[in-house]
Amino acid sequence: MSKFVIYQVVPRLFGNYTTANKYNGSIEENGCGKFNSFTAKALSEIKALGVTHVWYTGVIEHATQTDYSQYGIQPDHPGVVKGKAGSFYAIKDFYDVDPDLAENVPARMEEFENMVKRTHDAGMKVIIDFVPNHVARNYHSDVKPKGVKDLGETDNPDWAFSPLNNFYYLPGEHFRPQFDAQGYEEYPAKATGNDNFTSNPSVYDWYETVKLNYGVNYKGGGEKQFDPIPDTWVKMRDILLFWASKKVDGFRCDMAEMVPVEFWNWALTQVKAKYPKLVFVAEVYNPSLYDNYVVHGKFDFLYDKVGMYDLLRNVASRNLAATNISAVWQKLGGLEHVMLNFLENHDEQRIGSGFFSGTGFYAHPAMIVSATLTKAPVMIYFGQELGELGMEAEGYSGMDGRTTIFDYWGLKTIQSWANNGAFDGAHLNQDQKDLRHFYSKLLHICTQEKAITDGLMFDLAYANIQNPKFNSHKQYAFLRMHKDQLVLVVVNFDDKFLETEIVIPHDAFEYLGLKEYKKHSCVDLLDETAVYEDVILSATDVLRTTMKPWSGKILKFKILK
Repeated sequence: MSKFVIYQVVPRLFGNYTTANKYNGSIEENGCGKFNSFTAKALSEIKALGVTHVWYTGVIEHATQTDYSQYGIQPDHPGVVKGKAGSFYAIKDFYDVDPDLAENVPARMEEFENMVKRTHDAGMKVIIDFVPNHVARNYHSDVKPKGVKDLGETDNPDWAFSPLNNFYYLPGEHFRPQFDAQGYEEYPAKATGNDNFTSNPSVYDWYETVKLNYGVNYKGGGEKQFDPIPDTWVKMRDILLFWASKKVDGFRCDMAEMVPVEFWNWALTQVKAKYPKLVFVAEVYNPSLYDNYVVHGKFDFLYDKVGMYDLLRNVASRNLAATNISAVWQKLGGLEHVMLNFLENHDEQRIGSGFFSGTGFYAHPAMIVSATLTKAPVMIYFGQELGELGMEAEGYSGMDGRTTIFDYWGLKTIQSWANNGAFDGAHLNQDQKDLRHFYSKLLHICTQEKAITDGLMFDLAYANIQNPKFNSHKQYAFLRMHKDQLVLVVVNFDDKFLETEIVIPHDAFEYLGLKEYKKHSCVDLLDETAVYEDVILSATDVLRTTMKPWSGKILKFKILK
């Protein structure tokens, strides 16, 4: 699969043009975006950024404090719902979409299907979440297909563990969390989603969820009972097939490493046999599991959070040397091309927040590396391209530098860009326009330049460690090569203007099959007005260039052979 760009977006927030933003406000007070907010114009503007895939976050129905009982939807108990709107990851009905996102609640699935079609018509693919590890404590499907049994419907709650059960139980114990659950009753208590096998989770646990049982007896030494196939396996495979039939193009699989790899092998083999073009992205944070979830789990891509994201954030914050980038990709041992790179998502703090850098502009060099170092896909989070700060106390989330996944809210940057649905950017300030332009240029480069999408990579860090004209702590450089296209990427994590020199060693010319030339011409793909003539490209001479603060260059050389 060719390199692609994911635009992660929260529909609840994206199309919300209400500016009230009342702390802990209801849907009536603060408003809510809709599936229909993704108009042909909105999607064309997302596409114009260079986006190939839209990850719609929070599509499947989840627990909420908003009452939809008049539509035959079972209400949730507020004592086990985080925030007025509720968490996207406390799934309440795997066979339904979030009623918050529908203008006409009874037609909510049709509105979702129409949004999928509009996305495809705009030339992009659709990714949604699959949450396999846990569900809401009040899980109940109101619209499950005929013949489908609910998760837990046939469980025997007297059994703490059985591969016939969908949940783990604590027989004889009432659910008694370490906080006021406002009269919520659960007996017997079920194990909580983050592998808390007690009846008294804390406020820091995933207390709004219960753990799904895939046949692993965690309290029995981790014994695996997979023969016959556990009931949960069958139900979750069928859920994947249901959503694949809705013409979605892929799934981002939440906390995939908390589900046994044997299930993924069994389920994805069958799902891909029927829908071979589906893409599966796994949220896995343990590097020792990476190879297993790709080879045996059948995943196409994995999150690169604990590697590249964490490192680039630390380099951008000026805590770690840029040369560490080399060690991070090398540790992946060939998996670097299947790692999804990003600098923002719903779990992480915004670049522009006071917890990260304070402005989106300081992430230019990190974003360039993230997007161009390998053949792997890259993702941005809606509002990232506009410098969204995430520095508001919305309600349950508090002021934590993140965009809330629990509350009804409106994002000022998105509202300025959307201009009540016109999506003309009329109310963006110049900094926001400049930042969006940067992202648009970069994302188009990383999907259109063959050297980036399919080329070999040669890391220049080691060759410049002893170079007195190259600050290895704050600068990083590498080559990408495909056939007769050569790209040199060089970035500057410093806040100072620099005149730098880059050594390209003999090894690079041999590895890439390059002949050495004394004089050459190139263009900076990020600034096509910057054309350089008579550039030296040789192992016996250095390449000289200037670098603005917090910036990068992507130099494309012509006529190499």
